[in-house]
Amino acid sequence: MNESIETIVAAPVFEPGHVWLAGAGPGHPRYLTLEVADAIGKADVIVHDALVSDGVLSLATTAELVFVGKRGGKPSVAQDDITGLLIELARKGKRVLRLKGGDPFVFGRGGEEAEALARENIPFRVLPGMTSALAALASANIPATMRGMSRAITLATGHAAGSPGDLDWKALAKTGEPIVVYMGVSTIGTIARLLIEGGLSPETPVAVLMAATTPDERSLTATLATVEAEVVRQKFAAPALIVIGRIVSMQAVLSGSKP
Repeated sequence: MNESIETIVAAPVFEPGHVWLAGAGPGHPRYLTLEVADAIGKADVIVHDALVSDGVLSLATTAELVFVGKRGGKPSVAQDDITGLLIELARKGKRVLRLKGGDPFVFGRGGEEAEALARENIPFRVLPGMTSALAALASANIPATMRGMSRAITLATGHAAGSPGDLDWKALAKTGEPIVVYMGVSTIGTIARLLIEGGLSPETPVAVLMAATTPDERSLTATLATVEAEVVRQKFAAPALIVIGRIVSMQAVLSGSKP
């Protein structure tokens, strides 16, 4: 029996004046949830980030597209202006889809936007997306958890590494568990140094996964001692995720049978 996406999803009606905060997954449209794909077709306006791929946006055949992307070190729209825009559009009676790369609640500032909408009594829903970290690891044949290798995994942001008030990287090192770092390409040297000072071996495996699941996907493997130099030598840049820990060694084991 053939059923439409709408029938399968059976989502609440996307009402005028409502904002849906949605995750577009790691990049390729095939990683969209059915619910998010359905919402893209129903929105009046899609307010999207830089990490939402052209392939995903191509599914928006009727909605107005508004770009509010942020890129480290480049001019970008202030977060207060983004939340203000969502509120303004909703008050104009628009069906507003706030579309973010990955999942809106994993380093996507979705919580801040939901809080602002709730404060202004704007109806909203949260549509989860596949978080980029787990999708990127799966695409690279690196298991996020592995019995005998890891008992936990840490998702961390690296953009402020070494600055006052940043994460205690030395404490993370002492757990001995894998770490996946978002937004850390420009600070990987500092992160590696702090983790080594915290007790991790300089030979700890590291993988850098750039533009995962897209046609531009690239990866490199190194160690904590060599990763900064390799990132520079191979000209890796954002968007990229950094995976640190023994689980990286599984990539070589599993990739031999990858089609």
